[in-house]
Amino acid sequence: MKNILKTTVAAIAVLGLAACGSGSPSGGADDAAASGGGQLTPVTVGVIPIVDTAPIWLGDEQGFFADEGLDLDIQTASGGAAIIPGIQSGSYDFAFSNLVSLMVANDKGLDMKIVANGNSTTGTDHDFGAVVVPGDSAIKSPKDLAGKKVSVNNLSNIGDTTIKNVVEEDGGDPDAINFVEVGFPDAPAALDNGVVDAAWILDPFLTQSVDDGARVISNNFTDFDPNLDIAAYFTSQESLDKNPELGEKFQRAMNKSLEFAQENPDKVRDIVGTYTKIDAETRKKLILPTFRVEMNREAAQKLGDAAVKYGTLQKAPDLDALLP
Repeated sequence: MKNILKTTVAAIAVLGLAACGSGSPSGGADDAAASGGGQLTPVTVGVIPIVDTAPIWLGDEQGFFADEGLDLDIQTASGGAAIIPGIQSGSYDFAFSNLVSLMVANDKGLDMKIVANGNSTTGTDHDFGAVVVPGDSAIKSPKDLAGKKVSVNNLSNIGDTTIKNVVEEDGGDPDAINFVEVGFPDAPAALDNGVVDAAWILDPFLTQSVDDGARVISNNFTDFDPNLDIAAYFTSQESLDKNPELGEKFQRAMNKSLEFAQENPDKVRDIVGTYTKIDAETRKKLILPTFRVEMNREAAQKLGDAAVKYGTLQKAPDLDALLP
């Protein structure tokens, strides 16, 4: 996983700088220590401050990690480029990144291991990520993206990989798409100004763009596979070998956090407001990912195969080595 705002857009642009430091809004770990829970083990986790990572912030607030004897220090990064190096250097004990970035890391021999799921597509045509075009665009279906300029936040990653597959399945030429790198916060403006013909955007920027008149051409995650897991929490295999008990504790707490987030969407919207600058009105409109414990191996295999087919990976990923 290499990487992954008009008044609302400008406010949201500071997402990558929000909430640097500890992620314990209610002091869950401190409360546990004060109540005689014993010495907590400090654990640093690198995340991107986006809606997708809401479960870990919620789990920290609810005390799930403190219950496992862990004192979380949630460190935010502006994108995935700093996440995997952070695991390599030991700056993070665990981190969050998308599946293709992790596949690419292992393709280069870095030996990363997923510990817990992160987030998954909704599996519906009301998903948190989509390819959009201007309302009056002649582009009517995915195959029409061939020969057009399409923005993604990072080249050779989960965005263009899934889009190429969707276009090919619709009868278009995936090799004819001209992908350009545009960050999600800037994508709506790039679309409005004609810099690109279509833009792949995730919420909250997707909701804002559609509200401004953009039209969805493909919910590319769902259209690729309705059971697709998008991102996960991971560490190095070396770290797990050295301290398997820490990995087990983190996994248990993270799984509780995922289940709690899925069952409490209002709390997800509330917690997002503590580590981002997304205003309350916008948070009400957000399309939330699915948060689940089990990862879908078949969809992950399909994603890996597509990444090989379109040149993102040199060889098929070893899912036994990658998945928990």
